[in-house]
Amino acid sequence: MKVINKRSLYWGCQLSGWLFYVLLQSLFFKLSDAFTADVAISQFLLLLFGIFISHLYRNIIVSFGWLKISTLRVIPLVIFSSVLFATLHEYAQYGVEMLLKIAANKHQSNILVATNILNLAFVYFFWSLIYFLFHFIENYKKAEIENLKWEAAINEIELNKLKSQLNPHFMFNAMNSIRALVDENPNKSKDAITQLSNILRNTLQMGKNKVIPFEEELNLVSDYLSLESIRYEERLKYIIQIHPQSKFFNVPPLMIQTLIENGIKHGISKLTNGGVISLLTEVKDNKLIISIRNSGQLKDEMKSESGFGIKNTLQRLQLLFGNNASLKISNQDSTTVLTELIIPKNINIYEGTTN
Repeated sequence: MKVINKRSLYWGCQLSGWLFYVLLQSLFFKLSDAFTADVAISQFLLLLFGIFISHLYRNIIVSFGWLKISTLRVIPLVIFSSVLFATLHEYAQYGVEMLLKIAANKHQSNILVATNILNLAFVYFFWSLIYFLFHFIENYKKAEIENLKWEAAINEIELNKLKSQLNPHFMFNAMNSIRALVDENPNKSKDAITQLSNILRNTLQMGKNKVIPFEEELNLVSDYLSLESIRYEERLKYIIQIHPQSKFFNVPPLMIQTLIENGIKHGISKLTNGGVISLLTEVKDNKLIISIRNSGQLKDEMKSESGFGIKNTLQRLQLLFGNNASLKISNQDSTTVLTELIIPKNINIYEGTTN
């Protein structure tokens, strides 16, 4: 429905704009007592050729992506195109008028021809200004809406994430694990405190960046797994295998960490003997494929428990990458849950569309 309204607006503006120009010219002819049947036909042809050639001009603008290039680069193109299409308009209309035998001596004066082309060039230039201004305003509004949408969503996600991530159980468990190490292994306890502070700092800064380098997220995941391995001891084993090209990708902050936490909380922690969680990445077709496998089974009650975090993850992916990213969680086999996250590379999040 939105496309139909936009197309109707375009054609409405085309018709009304050229009709206004033709009526204005006809009025001048009328006031100078030069309005004849031939002039009326000529003005009608002016209307038809104006709509047709400006529409052709519009298709060139869209096809060659002029709406996406800088103002300094597009101005010379617009000036040249205005003169070119004005010339095309003048001679095409003259050709038809010759066929209809109403051209008379129209093109015997070079000055008159140049004047007609110059007048039409101003019309096409003014048409260009309106067309580019319309799309500039439209894309600006669209970007504003997307930014407001992002800010509102990220604020809600941040608050919810803080509630789920910085819950008292996690804090108490982490601090108790560190306290147990203070006498037994002071150096390891210092490292654990550093790791915990890294997690807290990155969580609190979540709303400042939409995406972060993969390596930063990997460092956070490593800190988180190190802390959890202190808590679970022999019950938690983890494997990390990273494709070398993964470092060239950006990922939403805390997203991988949330999925790792989900695997431990709803999978390994429920197993008497614990289990293994692995993080593997690969790069295919300019996309980062992140595979997280954890011991356990995905059951209906676990889906409802972990649904809040997964819902936030899906929402963030949609806001950032649209349909270019995906998240799937399923039972790989009878003992393993597979979470697969696909992140695209170099996606322009708020790229405008053209009419």
